[in-house]
Amino acid sequence: MMNINELWHKTLMAGLGVPEKMKEMIDDLVKKGELSESQGAKFVKEWSEKAGKTGDDISKSMTDLINSTLEKMNIPTKEEVEKLERKVTALSARVKKLEGASGTSD
Repeated sequence: MMNINELWHKTLMAGLGVPEKMKEMIDDLVKKGELSESQGAKFVKEWSEKAGKTGDDISKSMTDLINSTLEKMNIPTKEEVEKLERKVTALSARVKKLEGASGTSD
């Protein structure tokens, strides 16, 4: 029987983020009798949960890194650009309203 560390090592070698390959590997171990079906199912579930958490952590880290880089480069964020667009739209509407009230045109 294979211990958990060996199983994790084989899973990592199969490639993180490739659920089909990992499931094939687990199915193969079950067929060979190195894992019971319930152990295989439990491992697939645990691996999927850990992979999801890792993905979320990586995504958050990347977002934080990008935001801090943009901040250092003094590049506006999407939210800041959208806020400015809303202000420009509101000001344009006010200018048109004022031009209409004074009777001037382009």
